[in-house]
Amino acid sequence: MKMRRRHLAIVLALAAVAAGAVSAAVSRGGDARRDNLEPNATREKITLQLAWTTQTRFAGYYAALAKGYYRRAGLDVEVRPGGPDVIPEQVVLGRRAQFGVDWLPSLLALRDRGKNLVNIAQIFRRSGTTELTWKSSGIDSFHKMRGRRFGVWGTNNAFEQEAALLKFGLDPRRDLTLVNQGLNMGAFLERKIDAASAMTYDELARVLETKNPRTGRPYRIEDLHVFSYQKLGTGMLQDGIFVNGDWIRDKSHQAIAVRFLEASFEGWVYCRDHLARCVSLVLAQDPKLPRRHETWQLNEVDALIWPSQLALGVMDSASYRRTAAIASEFKVVRHPVTKAFRTDLARAAVAALARRGIDVHGKRWRRSVVTPTLGGK
Repeated sequence: MKMRRRHLAIVLALAAVAAGAVSAAVSRGGDARRDNLEPNATREKITLQLAWTTQTRFAGYYAALAKGYYRRAGLDVEVRPGGPDVIPEQVVLGRRAQFGVDWLPSLLALRDRGKNLVNIAQIFRRSGTTELTWKSSGIDSFHKMRGRRFGVWGTNNAFEQEAALLKFGLDPRRDLTLVNQGLNMGAFLERKIDAASAMTYDELARVLETKNPRTGRPYRIEDLHVFSYQKLGTGMLQDGIFVNGDWIRDKSHQAIAVRFLEASFEGWVYCRDHLARCVSLVLAQDPKLPRRHETWQLNEVDALIWPSQLALGVMDSASYRRTAAIASEFKVVRHPVTKAFRTDLARAAVAALARRGIDVHGKRWRRSVVTPTLGGK
């Protein structure tokens, strides 16, 4: 599910790329509809490599597949799940997939090592990373983390967390103990650590899906303090769509990319407007997934995407610079990174959707009420 489960190296990349005008070939690709293709017409074969296993974190792509948006765009798309041993960036660099999804810092880290990867659409506009404490612990501010056991997913990928600690005057190496909490919430639930890292759409829900031994019912959000790194000002950009920089130089590939983005964005719009139906589309891919957990997850993922002031998928340079500033602070990157993203392809895709009357901003979106259940069933 997460780049945090691999080595999360982050780079200094303060220079944003000015968005140029979309080329004529790209514009034609963004406008071209494929609704009238013959049933046996040849479609461009495309592979999308996800960062983790099938789940509603990637619901928009599964919706675009199931609803026929990719097919209508003249694309034969394979949505390929990832896992702990899959690095999407390496798959795309090896040309085993044209598109990949992962956290932006992973892309920047590889660019720092000379690998030509380019972000072409930023789906998540906000960080979903949080730090949890029990209300009973009395830790109701980051200042009170001093002397505590502070859970992270590995001390080499705790940059959002360490940046927040420094912001509140704490030295992560001297003023508290950083603890590798592992891949589940067991250490937190067993009170072996005082604070735990958690994604809003996954680990937070897993705590709330666990039985409180004192009540016999699931833990409640009222039992927790939830510190959002986005609100603390140290959130970093997460799920974005990227390509091989050499591949995207070809204008015909740029046209394919616009069609792919237009269909993918339409899938995310569908999931925004049809929460339960979209969950069902993902569960059709893996019926073993717990429905309530996946419903919570999609609801929280939607909150990372909508509303979208710049329009879905268009990179926000301020968020990009914040990610780069955190990278600089921790001296992970040795060289400035340029041309790490482009916005022209995403802008062409959202323009095509807007011309069709599709809402690409989601200003009226509101989070649904999803009540966690034991085990997320």
